[in-house]
Amino acid sequence: MEKLTEYVSEKIWLLEYPVRFGGMDLFGRTTIIRLENGDLIVHDPCKIDDSTKGKIDEIGIVKYIIAPGSYHHLFVTDFQEKYPNAETFLCPGLERKRPDIKFEWILGNKPDHRWEDAIDQVLVQGTKHIWEVAFFHKSSRTLILVDLLENIGDDYGHEAGLLLRFWWKAIFRMWNNPKAAPEYQMGWGNKEIVKITLNKILSWDAKRVIIAHGENIEEHVNETLAIAWRRVLNA
Repeated sequence: MEKLTEYVSEKIWLLEYPVRFGGMDLFGRTTIIRLENGDLIVHDPCKIDDSTKGKIDEIGIVKYIIAPGSYHHLFVTDFQEKYPNAETFLCPGLERKRPDIKFEWILGNKPDHRWEDAIDQVLVQGTKHIWEVAFFHKSSRTLILVDLLENIGDDYGHEAGLLLRFWWKAIFRMWNNPKAAPEYQMGWGNKEIVKITLNKILSWDAKRVIIAHGENIEEHVNETLAIAWRRVLNA
């Protein structure tokens, strides 16, 4: 059973879950957003058992399942099995990468009309190897990312294995140094297009950032983002 934690009172809950990638033991983070009418958005789904489902059902009704990035799709079908009436939204490209996932919509720059009053969003495009859709919960000024920022270091809330430490320290230079995922750094692609997206995100002036890998950012948000993305912003 994953632990469900209330993050923003009555509005946002988090589920942390283990995931193995490239031989490394990492943790992902599912974000659950409750809209004013009680409907729930499940962003970046994790594995789910009956106990966790029961806790989620106490919060509201799961109506929307979101796979927000190129590498954040592993457990969409787990949630679909538990919530067969929920609508599924995919980051562009996943319809080809995961043709087995049934879906209703492809995410873009325009929020769905059913959550546009509460949430803004933008598609990160122009990059070579990885895409994602960034979300912004307006009333709490909470930015929700998956791979545009990773923050693993001395304050990491989980046991960091030797392989994770080696790659983050010696190879990626990301230990105690929040940056975009290595897949972004390997090729930002058309930086002029990417810069438009990143400036859009900065314009939201978020108070906090929920990220998939590492510790959430809860102070000096835009400063942290600007440093992490400086290769693009200063291009």
